[in-house]
Amino acid sequence: MKSKKMIVFALCAFTLIASCKDDKEIKENKIDVLNVAQLQYEALYNTAQDKINLKKYTPRTTKEGKVVYTTSYSWTSGFYPGTLWYLYQLTKEEKWKDRALDYTQRMDSVKNYTGNHDIGFMMECSFGNAMKVNPSKKYDSVIVQSAKSLITRYRPKAGIIQSWNKGKKWNCPVIIDNMMNLELLFHATKISGDSIYYNIAVSHADNTIKNHFREDMSSYHVVNYDIETGETTAKNTHQGHADSSAWSRGQAWGLYGYTVAYRETKNKRYLTQAIKIANFIKKNTKLPKDQVPYWDYDVEINEQTPRDASAAAITASALIELSTYTKGESEHLNWAKTIVNSLSSKNYLAEVGTNGGFLLKHSVGSLPHNVEVDVPLNYADYYYLEALYRLKNLK
Repeated sequence: MKSKKMIVFALCAFTLIASCKDDKEIKENKIDVLNVAQLQYEALYNTAQDKINLKKYTPRTTKEGKVVYTTSYSWTSGFYPGTLWYLYQLTKEEKWKDRALDYTQRMDSVKNYTGNHDIGFMMECSFGNAMKVNPSKKYDSVIVQSAKSLITRYRPKAGIIQSWNKGKKWNCPVIIDNMMNLELLFHATKISGDSIYYNIAVSHADNTIKNHFREDMSSYHVVNYDIETGETTAKNTHQGHADSSAWSRGQAWGLYGYTVAYRETKNKRYLTQAIKIANFIKKNTKLPKDQVPYWDYDVEINEQTPRDASAAAITASALIELSTYTKGESEHLNWAKTIVNSLSSKNYLAEVGTNGGFLLKHSVGSLPHNVEVDVPLNYADYYYLEALYRLKNLK
């Protein structure tokens, strides 16, 4: 049965590769991606188990060839169990389900976390994915409590959810990444019937359109608000090249976030926003031929300029969903396939036994801080496997 599944997936991968007519190298790539994923994550899981009784046991990325571990309260903690859930859904191998469940349940206490906005990433990627496989009233309560924790950061006069706590530079910073946490709020309203979560999500999405985006539909990374007046006081970056530049992963977060917002509300304003963001990315003159962007769309390009595979993976996954809502379905879908094919090539997909057990090479966490530059990132793997799963399940 396992061999049969591998063959089916290999044929699916070959179909994707054959659809990319512009890049010979990608077209000829015939790597069995799912086999690589299982072998890599088998090794990563076995290594992580050595840390399971410690406070830090969730693998995040590699640094100097070593795996780094985080607590459940790291913003990236949900991506690892989420990746295990996608491995199960792609393979139907019970061991991935058991492992995903184990790591998800270890996230339970995070439902009360109010330290920043990232609880949406943490709980939707873990418990949200668990509910797609194992619906449970217990998980319902986790999602609703997580949403209650998130909305403690809602600032009514500004109409937004504050991302980070007040610091020396910003009083009430909101980052474009925060669009990704709205899915948790929409989910909580579906479960509870309480519209408060839905309404706050809509308010945040509307004010992000108003204040985060430039005329060309690129977005600022950080917008600072005065919580008393609701006015914006600064527009900056934290992880991008410059305040005025388009940080690559930030554009991907926006695309994905507004695609989700349209799915949950059917408000065409959000669909239009998602399409405009997609157009900005696709038409950018600095987007490489293989569609895997450099870490910022406004940075000077040379041979040493790092790519960001995580931005590409997030974009691909978002485009696959977006293609189901738009008249330009084939355009968005074909573009997503091109990105997935690039990420599935030897240029980005790790060889078995390398890369600390992670799948994708060449991502960038924060180049200005010299943190996680040209390394694997667990969220790059998560959105890459999500893209594969979405492609597999397209009607």
